[in-house]
Amino acid sequence: MENNPWLKNYPAGVPVNIDPDKYDNLLAFVKEQLVKYSSRPAFECFGKRLTFKQVDQMSDQFAGYLQYRGLRPNDKIAIMMPNLLQFPIALFGAMKAGLVVVNTNPLYTSREMLHQFTDSEVKGIVIAENFAHNLEKIIDKTDIGVVVTTSIGEMLGAVKGRLINFAVKTIKKGVPKYSIPKAVSFKSALSEGKKHSVEAFENPAHRVIVHQYTGGTTGVSKGAMLTNRNLVANMLQMKVWFADKFEGEGEVALCPLPLYHIFAFSVNLLSMMSFGAMSVLVTNPRDLDSLVKEFKKNKINAVTGVNTLFNALNNHKEFQKLDFSNLKAAMGGGTAVQKPVAKAFEELTGLRLVEGYGMTEASPVITANPFNGNARLGTIGMPIPSTDVRIKTESGEIGKVGDVGEIQVKGPQVMKGYYNRPKETAETIVDGWLCTGDIGLMEEDGYFRIVDRKKDMILVSGFNVYPNEIEDVVAGHAKVNECAAVGIPDEKSGECVKLYVVKSDKSLTQDELIAYCRENLTGYKIPRTVEFREELPKTNVGKILRRVLRDENL
Repeated sequence: MENNPWLKNYPAGVPVNIDPDKYDNLLAFVKEQLVKYSSRPAFECFGKRLTFKQVDQMSDQFAGYLQYRGLRPNDKIAIMMPNLLQFPIALFGAMKAGLVVVNTNPLYTSREMLHQFTDSEVKGIVIAENFAHNLEKIIDKTDIGVVVTTSIGEMLGAVKGRLINFAVKTIKKGVPKYSIPKAVSFKSALSEGKKHSVEAFENPAHRVIVHQYTGGTTGVSKGAMLTNRNLVANMLQMKVWFADKFEGEGEVALCPLPLYHIFAFSVNLLSMMSFGAMSVLVTNPRDLDSLVKEFKKNKINAVTGVNTLFNALNNHKEFQKLDFSNLKAAMGGGTAVQKPVAKAFEELTGLRLVEGYGMTEASPVITANPFNGNARLGTIGMPIPSTDVRIKTESGEIGKVGDVGEIQVKGPQVMKGYYNRPKETAETIVDGWLCTGDIGLMEEDGYFRIVDRKKDMILVSGFNVYPNEIEDVVAGHAKVNECAAVGIPDEKSGECVKLYVVKSDKSLTQDELIAYCRENLTGYKIPRTVEFREELPKTNVGKILRRVLRDENL
């Protein structure tokens, strides 16, 4: 890796390599932090805080319960809830019991749940009761024998917990009726777990400890097998990348992204834990008012998010009034951060919004912009320590500076493979390189730029058109709030560009927008049609679903 041009641009103090074998396993790291920072607050949710010591004790109890119920090391357990205090307790408890964690999106339909639970051979589940009615529909078709349900307010104390549960159940009607025999509450599991000790188990570095499912936006969702070494490596890579920003003394990180998503799981949960930081868990990030209140209440030092979230915050009147003097780091990922969004955020907060790039299959972080003021808008930064990245052109050559091709990755964070899918694994990891399916290029000094996803590319009369470029231009129009560009069938050109737009100013017209595109884009890239919408379809973490929009036109 000595010849890689990005190394000379590494921030001072960031090493070329990390030691992915520093810890025997991820559990050794977790236990070290729980003891090292025992007296500090670890997590906060709805104003209720738990210290690292409390999380340690409760996760011990949960581990005892899981083993008492007959779950054995390497059995799979699904965790299916939004950001709640129960999440880290359940996660660390499962790890202490030797189970493989299957992070599950609580917004999944019964069909999606059934696929994931049968694909991973799940035997136990911790689920927020709001979603248990969907589990009831399919549980008989799975191997799930242990069910722990939890309410939103269960860990928030008697008074606050009751009030929140009343609001969720009675006012918002957020808990449809369900009946799952032998399901126990989270607190009951903790209480029972106190009576049982936890048996030791083999936990080598190469052991798979998480099945992290790919989004499923480009085909069937697959379980990426992440090992101890994968997750330890990515945590350490992020730790050294963040190092000059955090002193490790009472830092506070806002976590609006769901912990079951690999970005928040690795960056917020594990990396922030390495500094002994307190993570403020946001249960519903779509409730921007409550999110802004967390900024006011806690002196937030770090925040992670996706483009749509930062865009929404930029336009929130109360957010615009906040004091940002404590904010040291803001990191965007999950999908491309648009330049107008990043610029608006910097003008508002005085802080550069740093974009990174990753994949579920890489635990997830692959590249990141530096936090030393050299972050470059429109790029995904440079490969993080112990990571090699190359461009493979369409002709099969290894690309030189400026060549466009598929981004390929090698490093200790790259997954073992897809669970029970040797064919897909062999297609994705070729000669030790992870083939990302993303199209990009490397600039002269080692910064990388994403052009687009292979599958989202639009082919207009033989020309490659990348939706990211069009969206970046359109997002710069003062009257545009959100946008998405997709390819739709066209008799003359094969495909043409269709643009979906959410207005920020009702006076915006199609003619005005297309005229703006003509000023900024070459002919074949200009949208043929514009459709205005009240909102655009998104994934649970706020990625706009181009696929859904594209399918409407088939």
